[in-house]
Amino acid sequence: MVGFDDLSREDLMKVIQVYAKNLLAHDGCWFLAAEEKLGIDGAIKLDEEAWNRFAVVEAKRIMKEFNISPGSGLKGLERTLALRLYAAINKQTIEWVDEQTIIFRMVECRVQKTRMEKDLPAFPCKSVGMVEFSQFARTIDDRIKTECVNCPPDPVHSSFCQWRFSIDGE
Repeated sequence: MVGFDDLSREDLMKVIQVYAKNLLAHDGCWFLAAEEKLGIDGAIKLDEEAWNRFAVVEAKRIMKEFNISPGSGLKGLERTLALRLYAAINKQTIEWVDEQTIIFRMVECRVQKTRMEKDLPAFPCKSVGMVEFSQFARTIDDRIKTECVNCPPDPVHSSFCQWRFSIDGE
């Protein structure tokens, strides 16, 4: 039996892509099931609660495995955002505005892109994103403040969503 230790780098990268897509598909299936039972508002509320928990778990695991120290500021956040599973399937960028501020952009979002291809309206993920990104950032460094620049249901411009992360005195 061939195991992960036997895979080439190229095949390991394929596995990461498959796992990232599977996670996203599971998240979508879960959300649709919740929406069928509770309606869109109830499903979004549950999604916020789930991301409130998951963002912390995800950040802590990445930090542990890649020796990113708690309190590592925006540099730690930049590194950790790049190692999220979603980074494997969504095109994202980070712009340093100054030493205390970065702008994270989701240039290509697989969820929103799929909805556009199906002629569906953008998924209104702003409230979920606010929970997700603020919890994720606070887990890296509790001094980091998160602000949504834009996110659906806001109009999509050059990126699907943008988040400003800032920290005083770094």
